[in-house]
Amino acid sequence: MIKVTIDNVTVETEEGTTILQAARKIGGKIIPPAMCYYSKLKGSGGKCRTCLVKVSQSSTKDPRPMPKLVASCSTPVQDGMVVQNLTSPEVIEARKGIVEFLLINHPLDCPVCDQAGECDLQDLSFGFGMAETATEEERREFPVIDIGDYIKLHMNRCILCYRCVYVADQLTDKRLHGVLYRGDVTEISTFISKGIENDFSGNMIDVCPVGALTDKTFRFKSRVWFLKPMNVHRDCPKCSGKAVAWMFGNEIYRITARKDKYGEVEDFICNECRFDKKNPADWVIEGPRHIIRQSVISANHYEKEEKPSVIKPIEGTMEKQK
Repeated sequence: MIKVTIDNVTVETEEGTTILQAARKIGGKIIPPAMCYYSKLKGSGGKCRTCLVKVSQSSTKDPRPMPKLVASCSTPVQDGMVVQNLTSPEVIEARKGIVEFLLINHPLDCPVCDQAGECDLQDLSFGFGMAETATEEERREFPVIDIGDYIKLHMNRCILCYRCVYVADQLTDKRLHGVLYRGDVTEISTFISKGIENDFSGNMIDVCPVGALTDKTFRFKSRVWFLKPMNVHRDCPKCSGKAVAWMFGNEIYRITARKDKYGEVEDFICNECRFDKKNPADWVIEGPRHIIRQSVISANHYEKEEKPSVIKPIEGTMEKQK
């Protein structure tokens, strides 16, 4: 085990752990934001640059600082390393510039985007976005296309995080889409307009951090904060069958995979569970899903708070009762 200090908080972690993974062990605001890194997908990370941090001390053996900001998702920790995230003005300014860069071509269509309310780019813009941009050039525009029976691609919203490409590479037998061209005309698409048809293609929607890939069966039906996410499961021969049913009353509007506290999918689900099973009778409903209070989805969803007792037990009372 080695020790690393992030924003004046020291944590012990295994050798080979990245700075981002070490920060996740601490938790809270110390965790750098990540738009492209996905722990479940091999090779992800290092593309969006939103997780940049400052290493003010490389290690105990080499106390020199690293000359430039580094991507925390791909930089391994060393014993005695000292990292600055929110405590560094340089990191804050760099992150503001990165958010501005991500928003250069991103349209302001949050009011009509199905991802609104659970969009990582919205959260990032709220924390580090600028009121005005320094660019005057026209934004690139792409037509909205169907890349399968269930998925619609809004390339105007894409930030080229590559997550959907990694999902297709690692979960399916044959990938039919990828990154085309270079420079400011780079896009995610299928070559010669082929359709994506495989049992796990719907997971591309779950891993997309913005509204570039949306569910055609849920398109424009409701806002996520009007729905109640319920943990459900079923016996499925293709996947784990563990999912989240977004319900309005007794009606299921959409099915998604379960995500952890970092917004990453716990178990990838098949298209049959996701798109074909919209009847509540198809599922075993476990109960309401826990919602992070900071999320806009928590609006009108209340949980009973367990207030600590104001009466402290007298020392030795429990032992006497035993």
